[in-house]
Amino acid sequence: MPQYTQIKNEPKPPFREKKQKAPGLESKMRIKPQWEAPLYKAAGKLEGKVALVTGGDSGIGRAVAVLYAREGADVAITFLPEERRDAEDVKVFIESMGRECLLLSGDLTREKFCHKVVEETVKKLGGLDILVSNAAHQMRKDSLEKISFEEWDRTFKTNIYAYFHLAKTAVKHMKPGSAIIATSSETAMKAPEELADYSATKGAINTFTKSLAQMLAKKGIRVNAVAPGPVWTPLNPSDGGASVKKIRSFGQDQPTGRPAQPEEIAPAYVFLAGDADSSYISGAILPETGGEPVL
Repeated sequence: MPQYTQIKNEPKPPFREKKQKAPGLESKMRIKPQWEAPLYKAAGKLEGKVALVTGGDSGIGRAVAVLYAREGADVAITFLPEERRDAEDVKVFIESMGRECLLLSGDLTREKFCHKVVEETVKKLGGLDILVSNAAHQMRKDSLEKISFEEWDRTFKTNIYAYFHLAKTAVKHMKPGSAIIATSSETAMKAPEELADYSATKGAINTFTKSLAQMLAKKGIRVNAVAPGPVWTPLNPSDGGASVKKIRSFGQDQPTGRPAQPEEIAPAYVFLAGDADSSYISGAILPETGGEPVL
């Protein structure tokens, strides 16, 4: 029997997907993102660990939370109140594997909520070993005039300010061998014109990650980022600036001819979280772009 080749068998555009109002829900998507990673073989790499994954209700965050649980970690996930339906699905799946899943609903643009989710994770799950700053806001605009201050502010507060607040609080509870991982993007290097604010935050994430890695090296805490290319998540159909045509052709310009699925991106977060696998890797920005060259 021929072996299943994942790179050639994930969904390709055109996607018959409808637009959604932000924030999008995975449960409402016609073409569901692939996140269960059936070919992935867990090996207990995170046994006894506690992880906090922001935006863990859907997309990359969901796939990461599930793989962490499969590797033996208890997981806390954050989500917006409107995303509870998706978050509940993740909780059921993780608990079916015998791991704990703590649901934390709120808005990461608020500094107090960022502090609260870290403290709640430590209190309810007994510690914090892995922080994944993944939640993001994105809304395409085709001209500078169309980017309001409110939109600019929200994008920065969600994507980079939250990372700062979360990391600052998390470090107080982390021991040597702990890891902080941020979700960056190839847009930090490619800087597409319709994503000026989003791309700027991803560039800031990269630089902050590198600085933080040096700052925390003596504490034995590693800091890295994953920079995916296009990934099929609810962020795409809920981007108010994206046309239906853009959504349906999403990812077709990558060398692979398609976007990544969350299950293809998530194993990198396992690799970077495990001290045994990546103990000498810190300050790295790991590209996962389907063959697209990035600097």
